[in-house]
Amino acid sequence: MDSLLFFLEEDAKQDAPNRTFVDVVLPIPLPRLYTYSVPFHFVEDVQVGIRVEVQFGKNRLYSGVVRRIHNETPEGNRSPKPIIAILDETPIVTEKQFKLWEWLADYYVATMGEVMNAAMPAGLKLSSETKIILGPAFDEEHSLRDPYLNNKDTFVLETLQQTNELSIDVLPKILKQKTVYPIVKKLLEKELICIREELKTKYKPKQIVMVRLAEPYLSDSTQLKNAFQLISSRAQRQMEALMAFIQISKTKTEITRKEVCDKAKVDTSVIKKLAEKGILDIYSVEVSRLVGYDKEGIGNYKLSDTQQKALDEIHACFEEKNAVLLHGVTGSGKTQVFVELMSEIIATGRQVLYLLPEIALTAQIVGRLQKHFGDKVVVYHSKFNNNERVEIWRSALEGTPIIIGARSSLFLPFKDLGLIIVDEEHDPSYKQTDPAPRYNARDTAVFLTYLYNAKTLLGTATPSLESYRNVKEKKYGLVEMTQRFGGLALPEINIVNAAQSQNKGLNKNTIFTPELLQALQRTLDNGEQAILFQNRRGYAPVYRCNTCGWTSDCVHCDVSMTYHKFSNDLHCHYCGYKHKLPKACKACGSVGLVVQGFGTEKIEDELKIYLPDVRVVRMDWDTVKGRSGHNRIIKLFENKEVDVLVGTQMVTKGLDFDNVGLVGVLSADQMLNFPDFRATERAYQLITQVAGRAGRKKKQGKVYIQAYNVKHPILKEVKENNFRDFLNREMRERFDFLYPPFHRLIKIQLKHKKNDVVTRAAKFFAESLRQKLGDRVLGPAPPGIARVRNYYMMDIMLKLGLGSKGLKQVKYLVNELQKQLKSTKGYTTVRVLIDVDPY
Repeated sequence: MDSLLFFLEEDAKQDAPNRTFVDVVLPIPLPRLYTYSVPFHFVEDVQVGIRVEVQFGKNRLYSGVVRRIHNETPEGNRSPKPIIAILDETPIVTEKQFKLWEWLADYYVATMGEVMNAAMPAGLKLSSETKIILGPAFDEEHSLRDPYLNNKDTFVLETLQQTNELSIDVLPKILKQKTVYPIVKKLLEKELICIREELKTKYKPKQIVMVRLAEPYLSDSTQLKNAFQLISSRAQRQMEALMAFIQISKTKTEITRKEVCDKAKVDTSVIKKLAEKGILDIYSVEVSRLVGYDKEGIGNYKLSDTQQKALDEIHACFEEKNAVLLHGVTGSGKTQVFVELMSEIIATGRQVLYLLPEIALTAQIVGRLQKHFGDKVVVYHSKFNNNERVEIWRSALEGTPIIIGARSSLFLPFKDLGLIIVDEEHDPSYKQTDPAPRYNARDTAVFLTYLYNAKTLLGTATPSLESYRNVKEKKYGLVEMTQRFGGLALPEINIVNAAQSQNKGLNKNTIFTPELLQALQRTLDNGEQAILFQNRRGYAPVYRCNTCGWTSDCVHCDVSMTYHKFSNDLHCHYCGYKHKLPKACKACGSVGLVVQGFGTEKIEDELKIYLPDVRVVRMDWDTVKGRSGHNRIIKLFENKEVDVLVGTQMVTKGLDFDNVGLVGVLSADQMLNFPDFRATERAYQLITQVAGRAGRKKKQGKVYIQAYNVKHPILKEVKENNFRDFLNREMRERFDFLYPPFHRLIKIQLKHKKNDVVTRAAKFFAESLRQKLGDRVLGPAPPGIARVRNYYMMDIMLKLGLGSKGLKQVKYLVNELQKQLKSTKGYTTVRVLIDVDPY
């Protein structure tokens, strides 16, 4: 490494007055870009937007992205390190992407490195990793017999003999133990191994093994009889494989090894033998991992009068506005309007990005869009592996017409973006919480379309107050669809008094009221399906002692652990810690331990007690792990293989089932009583959205909402589908108490493993802010859950006006205070998280 850098540095110093430098974005949270020199032999190849390999620190290697090429000598006349290698022939990050990164870093108070980390798939980010190789003292004859080495020590050495090198990251897996550093340390001290740093390439193209005839048989097929003579009469399987190849070659010019093996019913070793005899040639080709749609699109069907009117109004709004809010009740046919608009955009050669808040929605939407657009649709979300994401990244750069994805798809390098559709624009899942940048995908989409001179369409049945405020301020256009498609009535909503049933002793189980159970039975008797919604997973959220009130809390977080019946243990939903069920109270020794409350797992379990023949499936974080988890459950329900779908908020978002006659909301109070100023807005949105899953195709559906506080205004507004009353009441309260959308919030959270340290740091930070901002600073105060993953937290909230000039000054002040805190003795290890527009 050192000798290579010396050579490159000497090369870069030649012709010093005209030296070329590059400013590089590195995937680490640095306050500025770093400058590197360009060796003479790289000058002609370096471009803005390509990746270069650079050294940062003493031994670490990274791939950074070139942001600027210039001849300006760095400050202080220092000699920057040279770039080590150029990794791309053409730019993989466009100028518009860089502008988006810079806007995100500026608005959300993040670094360019943090934005790069969020934006680029891991397969395009390279980092240095520690690898071990055999050392100078290793001797094959004597080292493996060293009496001071145990079995695991010698296993590492034997593995290195076969593989030549090993990443330390894989040692825990092959040794089946967590701690491997003592083994590495021992072998290093004996000089049996040594360590080197190298750049780790995370993206590997997908290769398929192909076969063809070797020469001379490839160019002269008449020679094939000689090939058969090379195969002995005992090698029957080789003969069958060659015959299979010849049969396949009559209809195909490119043949995979797998095709030959399958047809001849042989394994790959047979093909290898034919290659060794010079009959077949084995080679590999690079193929795409993107699964295409092999059927023709069926085109668009005729819109209803209501849908056509909405489309015409959207066109009219786009004449004056870049963003339009499409407010359509559940089941109004918004998706078909989207499809028509997308058809118009891609017909002009431009691209469409279709944003969804949840991966759960992609299966249905993808299926629907592929029927219209065939193989022009590509999907991008976090369930794809790194290699697939790299290929989608490249396909976007090449101009793929339609991309469907979650919020991360905003970072793709579009060739010519014409439209972004933000479906369910109100959804809080569009807000990134950790890590930085903590951006809102809805707002970022509006800025991205500005960069491309494109349009944004925000669609929802329950608009966010921020979007409606932008409509009132004439920033967005507004189009409304107030009727369901086909004139179908909105579902009949019933508010059930859970307290009244409990007082009468009718629902001692505390989950199902008699009204809901009877409605469920009627629905199933009619051959229809039902959805039950509870926004809490697990079996029960509390495990407590009936004698002294002790609860089983997480050892790492200030939160009670949730009981999961399937695994029969307690889980912390914040840090992932798991613990076996205690047999007795840890405080008083009593064995009278009980579970309290209920989640989706308990609903699924107890439903089978009251309706023994019911077929139930659960859809929550625990059941949808894996790439196809969502799709599997949705298919079961769509195909009517399941009667009741029990789920968290995943079941509320845009799913379209044609046989749902009943929706049950099991605990409305849980959402309404959440300690957040947006609690009532989210409750209205969630209940309205899940209610909209009922009766979408055949007849009017029914909704039963169980609540203890049945007089809450939100329940009345949901029952009457009265968005106007909800909007006016909520807007008045937000205005009176200085909350968004009339004021802007910045949340500053400080974290440390010592409570006294973070308390002092937060007090210092808040007092410093208060000197400049006065009573616009609230706090510091601990959040509702004051410790997570052994980090104690303190929150500071800034309430600011909407003026952009003042906002920039405040962000600058916060950034400077963050740097000051980091340089103050005793506070250097305090973590500061800045969240602009927390959601």
